[in-house]
Amino acid sequence: MHHGDTPLLMPNPWDAGTARILASLGFEALATTSSGFAATLGRLDGSVTREEAIAHAAALVAATDVPISADLENGFADDPADVATTVSLALDAGLAGCSIEDYSGRELYPFDVAVARVAAAAQTAHEGDVHLVLTARAENHIRGNPDLDDTIMRLQAYRAAGADVLFAPGVSELEDLRRLVSAVDAPVSVLALPNAPSVAELAKVGVKRISVGGAFAYVGIGAVATAARELLDQGTYGYWSIAGPGAAVARAAFTR
Repeated sequence: MHHGDTPLLMPNPWDAGTARILASLGFEALATTSSGFAATLGRLDGSVTREEAIAHAAALVAATDVPISADLENGFADDPADVATTVSLALDAGLAGCSIEDYSGRELYPFDVAVARVAAAAQTAHEGDVHLVLTARAENHIRGNPDLDDTIMRLQAYRAAGADVLFAPGVSELEDLRRLVSAVDAPVSVLALPNAPSVAELAKVGVKRISVGGAFAYVGIGAVATAARELLDQGTYGYWSIAGPGAAVARAAFTR
């Protein structure tokens, strides 16, 4: 799926229902979203435990037949061996892939530590009969360090350590992406931020996967807030212009 002529569009459901809806609309693979899932629990991103994340991912796997990749944040651990344990749990949950980032929740891991963590994750992801597609994330550009040279150096090292897909969320300038893609020999994933190039433009520079992170979840939250304010402030029901079509989509997805 990561080697087609066009990028794999892999949106991010936040519960079993949205996973089934997105699969019913024709998406070939899906990925969890740490921020979107945390929102369903009334929490901010970064507050979900490993056990909660794995159970959530397993629920999405059970809800649909398309491959599911999981956002496993930093592997919920600093130590490489503990990251490997997280990947082992991902395999047990029936996931097709997962991502591990190089940010601890407080700071970026030093280069050597970050590479060791990816290597441990890759060994576990690939050592059995079922191979997990491991995505290694370089977090520089969304953690206050927009250093493209360092990002590329990290991604090259993560690839050498065994990562299958490379991801640098926050890199969105087309020329930066062109340079990044040409500097690595693995599929590159892009986060569809507001200023990101179009799918067609990303395809032209060789991007192989596009995800949306928590955006779809926040679209839902935004729609609920708009509907609630209309009911509270105006006492009207114009939100049915969205709710009606939404109900039809849900009925179609949930009866399959």
